[in-house]
Amino acid sequence: MRFSLRHWLGSLKLRLSLGGIFALALGIGVTTTVLEQRARVDTLAAREQADIAEAERVARMLGRQVLLQQRALAAVAEQLPVQSLGQPTALREYLHGKPTTKLLFDSVTIVDADGLTRLMQDADGIHRSEVSLADRPFFRTALAERRAVISEPTVSRLSGELVVEMAHPLREGRGVLVGALRLKTRDLLGGITDGQGDDAAGLLLVSDAHGRILAHQRPELLGAPLTAVPELARALESWRAAGAPVEPAGLAYPDAHSLVALAGVAGPDWLVWKYRDRAEVLAPLVDARREALHWAVGLIAALSLLTYLTIGALLRPLARVQARAEHLFDEGRDPLSGWPGASGEIGRLEAVLRRVGAERTQLERVKRDVLQRLQSVMGAAPIGIAFSRERRFELVSAQWCRLLGCADGALLGELACTIFASNEDYARLGPLVRESFARGHAYEGDWALLRGDGSRFWGRLRAQPVSPTDAVAGTIWTLHDVTEEIASREKLEWSAHHDRLTGLANRAALERRLALVFADVTRAKPAALLMLDLDRFKLVNDRHGHAAGDAVLRAVSAAAAMRVRESDLLVRLGGDEFALVLERCTTEVALRLADDLSAAVTGVQLRWNGELLGVGVSVGVAMLDEHIAGAEDWLAAADRACYEAKAAGRACEQQPAPLRLVADARG
Repeated sequence: MRFSLRHWLGSLKLRLSLGGIFALALGIGVTTTVLEQRARVDTLAAREQADIAEAERVARMLGRQVLLQQRALAAVAEQLPVQSLGQPTALREYLHGKPTTKLLFDSVTIVDADGLTRLMQDADGIHRSEVSLADRPFFRTALAERRAVISEPTVSRLSGELVVEMAHPLREGRGVLVGALRLKTRDLLGGITDGQGDDAAGLLLVSDAHGRILAHQRPELLGAPLTAVPELARALESWRAAGAPVEPAGLAYPDAHSLVALAGVAGPDWLVWKYRDRAEVLAPLVDARREALHWAVGLIAALSLLTYLTIGALLRPLARVQARAEHLFDEGRDPLSGWPGASGEIGRLEAVLRRVGAERTQLERVKRDVLQRLQSVMGAAPIGIAFSRERRFELVSAQWCRLLGCADGALLGELACTIFASNEDYARLGPLVRESFARGHAYEGDWALLRGDGSRFWGRLRAQPVSPTDAVAGTIWTLHDVTEEIASREKLEWSAHHDRLTGLANRAALERRLALVFADVTRAKPAALLMLDLDRFKLVNDRHGHAAGDAVLRAVSAAAAMRVRESDLLVRLGGDEFALVLERCTTEVALRLADDLSAAVTGVQLRWNGELLGVGVSVGVAMLDEHIAGAEDWLAAADRACYEAKAAGRACEQQPAPLRLVADARG
């Protein structure tokens, strides 16, 4: 089941179907996105123009309404008999005969030139009122300039309510006629926005040029500044930044969240504000997009199924070609028979596969012939031969298997690292082989190899690339058993650098170590060179013979070797002279070791012909410092220290104790 699912997911039919579906979905998505963005822009632009037109219309109607009220107030003021200002009865009869003002205003008040109210007409009728309006700016302006004036929102002294007062001067400057509009009881927009359908949606309000609210759907905001309406915050800021214009021609101040339009009311310099939330404007588009998405998903699903079935039908001949190609290299089957005979591109693919099958069959025959000849050559060769590629053996000779103690063919397909005694050796071999091949040379080297039974031997491997220009073509290897040769060579190398009597390093080994020390002085420091000279050794030789002397030398060497580190070099220079090289060793440690060596040598007691043989030792210590120019200087310094130690020992009247002195490198 898992294989079938993986096979189905990797099929050409599915991938072509998914490609078509992806292209279809991408096309629909891009088209929908472009159209949606265009619709958003057009919808917002249309709504903005409609709101500007609505603000202009409301401003014009409000302006006409204010003009009507001003004209009515002017007609009453001009006809009022000013000689009757002191006659309340005559004024009452005059106002009673002007019912129009009662309809247009919440109250009409007659004020004399001193600012005292004479008579007021309101909803309760006509009655006297003695309140002074002399300090009101609108009264002083109307009286002084003899013109009609509209006040700012203010609290009326007559009614105690928030009002806008229209003032018109009386004839001969005898007073002022004041018509008041109570903002809470009289909606300035009443009747103007009725029946406007969608245009009536959103927030519509009126303010004066100073930003105080005159009309709002929330009565508690009347008289408040526009900053009390958070929806208009950005638009108000933009309007003020533009110089707070009061234009009858509508203006728009949209932002990322809202649409705001405004228009000025000619005459009183009021402003009509229209606000809409962008989300509300675009809500139909969002709903339409959601519905379109549902339709698109359904359409893509239907077209996907149709595409999959169509491609499946078109690729059915390819499936038959695939079924035949799976048996293209079956043994004993004719590569030219059994093909379905497809046409078009699939037919051309079928022809190519038929030709490949025929050529492969011919190549296999040639390959078998060549391989048989190669196996014959490799079997007759006295050396081991192998061919490897990608770090695995693909061909091995019988001699190769015999050298490695394996059955014939047992190493075929095995990793090359399995014949090496250690993985570290195999890791080092790769770079060496590549370096030789890069220089155009074959590689040859001796390595510790592992036989099938677990035993080790030394083999000489020689490697030659099949193709110098193609690293993956493989490598040809030859193998010799050189175990005896390596053992002989190691024995010669050991003899060249060791003393045969004691097994210690000899003078040649000392010279080589000193050369290494001075080649990297920084690594070796602090370092010390100890020179040891046996005391009373000549007496042993003279009294007991050289055989006894040799036995003492071996015993002394063994005792001294047990007191030094593995990294130190203990050398027999010849006769009864020894040297010790101590790298990374301080003066204190060197002196302490000199004492240990003296004690070890002095403690040697060798029984010989019924007697106990023993010797003493004089030790000289020379530290490596800046005054040591080279190996010869260092040896000379150690010799001087040893000579001084031996001389100091002879000066003692009794048998001297072991001594060690530190040489002065400057002589």
